[in-house]
Amino acid sequence: MPRASRKSSTPPAEPDRPTATGRCLCGAVELQIVIPAVWAWHDHTKPSRRAHGAVYATYVGSWRSKFRITKGEASITRFEDKTAGGARSFCSRCGTPLIYERARSPKMVNLPRALFADRVGREPRYHIGIEDLQDWVYTGEAVSPLKGYPGVVRERPRRKRPGKPSLFEAPETFSP
Repeated sequence: MPRASRKSSTPPAEPDRPTATGRCLCGAVELQIVIPAVWAWHDHTKPSRRAHGAVYATYVGSWRSKFRITKGEASITRFEDKTAGGARSFCSRCGTPLIYERARSPKMVNLPRALFADRVGREPRYHIGIEDLQDWVYTGEAVSPLKGYPGVVRERPRRKRPGKPSLFEAPETFSP
């Protein structure tokens, strides 16, 4: 499995091109890509859900030659998944997912989109593993403010069909 470049002193491959800088939660690790990113996507697969602890992960892909770690390379730890043929790197201090590499794409690195505060030149328009989409994902249902909790919104209750109880109602009769 190819390893991400750990040469923090190496200048970007193309110094005259704009870059985007990403960082982990605690700030121990910073990385940089030349923009625009190659592509961006939402990954709904189980491994990405588990690695991120979220319903899906959004990634940007970069050519390895246009990526570098600019700070904290010693704070990066790596998990290699021999079965899937990939590797995931994390900040060893705060646990933030940093780099996702796949053996079948040795010239690419995939980085969580959330690491970057600024634009990366690509919008996520692709979905990988959409067949693994979870039934609890928010898919754009109408929301309204929750009274007394600024910044919190809730999904509006779904309309009930006559004669059919909702998933959250107890049946009218109970027999053990």
